[in-house]
Amino acid sequence: MRKYNHIFFDLDHTLWDFDANAKFSLIDIYEEFELHKKIAGEFDLFYAKYLHHNKILWERYQNGFINAEELKWRRMWRTLLEFKIGDEVLSKSLSARFLEILPTKNGLFPHTVEILQYLKEKKYTMHLITNGFEKTQRSKIQNSRIDHYFTHMITSESSNSMKPEKEIFEYALNKANATISESIMIGDNQSADIKGGIDAGMDTIFVNHINEESTLNPTYVVTHLNQLEQIF
Repeated sequence: MRKYNHIFFDLDHTLWDFDANAKFSLIDIYEEFELHKKIAGEFDLFYAKYLHHNKILWERYQNGFINAEELKWRRMWRTLLEFKIGDEVLSKSLSARFLEILPTKNGLFPHTVEILQYLKEKKYTMHLITNGFEKTQRSKIQNSRIDHYFTHMITSESSNSMKPEKEIFEYALNKANATISESIMIGDNQSADIKGGIDAGMDTIFVNHINEESTLNPTYVVTHLNQLEQIF
């Protein structure tokens, strides 16, 4: 008998290529709002600053220091401040437009569709556990045409908790009617996905796309999604 029946995936940075999709979305708003007239330097610098502040503020959001609305516009606010633009109205307008465009992008990591199809054919039941926003994440998987692979999508909004909190994993297991022993968590974030899964008692797979040093002890480590075929 196989060990696992339920596979829980993270979405952003694991299956859905957030950085690439964010870049294309930022290019769109950069042109739409004619930011090249306001910002000194090339777009790539603007993009790099955005990624920097987005990462910091996501960590603050996950740790409960700011709420979702603050996260959404403050990452734009902080990015613009790097270019000496202190415009809250513009920041909020950029944020709103960015969140409209972002989920329409459909860039996935290599082998995403192939591995999901492989697991579906092997009769695994697949779900998503994501700290992203409900409406945004739903749009992402629909526009990427991978929504039909997942039985449940558990978000921080629907569960009223966030990875790595134990509660979101317990909520997901209950929603999926799955036991810990037959379930495994797959994700790229060592804190949210791997530590969270381990603390919840689940086996884990660290998807190490960027070859970062592993500070935890996941059950498995892969660097490419097609390596999951060696596990399942």
